Amino acid sequence: MKEKSLRAYYVFSPAIRIFHWIMVLAIFVLFFTGLYIGDPFFIGTQGTEATFAITNIFSMEMMRYVHFIFAYLLTVSLILRIYGFIINKGDRLLPHFWTRRYWFGLVDTTLHYLFLRDQHTPYLRNSLARTGYLFVYIMILLEIVTGFAMYVMINPNSFAAKVFGPFNHLFINEYNVHIIHHYAAWGIMLFVIVHIYMASRADFMEKGGEVSGMISGVKFYDEEPEDLNDIK
Repeated sequence: MKEKSLRAYYVFSPAIRIFHWIMVLAIFVLFFTGLYIGDPFFIGTQGTEATFAITNIFSMEMMRYVHFIFAYLLTVSLILRIYGFIINKGDRLLPHFWTRRYWFGLVDTTLHYLFLRDQHTPYLRNSLARTGYLFVYIMILLEIVTGFAMYVMINPNSFAAKVFGPFNHLFINEYNVHIIHHYAAWGIMLFVIVHIYMASRADFMEKGGEVSGMISGVKFYDEEPEDLNDIK
């Protein structure tokens, strides 16, 4: 049987690809430095010199410094994501809850990923993925807002404190902001695990360039994607 030829579709702009890889790096660094800040593991350091906590590479000071640097990096990457959303239609592939196609696609792809359906209708980005990305963008925005809300209280009289400080009151108190920041981080990591599985599975089974597309911007299909009009 003759194999179907694959056609290339340019989907992802440089802005979203740069955002994606910056976000990957930043999220992993922020997650593990955040865990350290929340529960330092100075195992085997008891009884050493008092300067350990400020001179060692795994000191709290160093971990907080790295955490803050990558927090700014994540914020910049989100700005890049918004820029891509403005200039490129392929960067706007978020869920269209008001359409029948979204709900059909959600059922269609869910059954496929649960191995209850051999294949699903081809999409540039299926409804399940669109929903997942919207979820993680909300979580990232929540992380940025709550993170800066805590950070700016170092200097409560600063301009930044006037911008982000009110969020501490919005969530009742600063302790709640810490809790929200913590659980949003775990929500993002849950998304990362599912995302790696789904992207790798799609690339292996469908040969559409799901992973390489985030480097080249191009995905491949043997028939026209159902949501092609979203980038035309």
